[in-house]
Amino acid sequence: MSVLLAIAITTGILSGVWGWLSISLGLITWAGFLGCTSYFASPKDGISGLGTSLLTNMTGVFWAMVIIQASNLVAMEIIGYVVTGLVAFMMCIQAKKAWLSYIPGTFIGSCATFAADGNWKLVIPSIIVGAIFGYLMKASGIMLKERLDKKEPGFHSIEGAESAR
Repeated sequence: MSVLLAIAITTGILSGVWGWLSISLGLITWAGFLGCTSYFASPKDGISGLGTSLLTNMTGVFWAMVIIQASNLVAMEIIGYVVTGLVAFMMCIQAKKAWLSYIPGTFIGSCATFAADGNWKLVIPSIIVGAIFGYLMKASGIMLKERLDKKEPGFHSIEGAESAR
């Protein structure tokens, strides 16, 4: 079995579980899938990739709230555009720090916050749990592949069956 097929299987199963769980917990399903996507697209794997993804997602939530709040301070529409430009600059320049270098993660967190009308209190747990599900999807897929690839003598091939006699 290929790694891709194994990850596809576990991702399919856990996506259904996430859909049910997110509704049961009152979370935003699509925001969780953004957290999952952010993890899958992260340049790092494992816990390190999960941490980088979540950290940049959370800074994105922060930056979106800066834009929303600053834009509401002054009733001039142009101010919102200026603030957006300045904050987008900050979202990119923060990548000078290695632990904030995953710029797409920052924009994913920001976009999720805008799409949820600034409801950061709901976006944050949705992204976090979704990213954990992304980690579990990939990790369980890799584990499935490794388990299926282990061959027991005499079980998977004719040669093995003959030598086991």
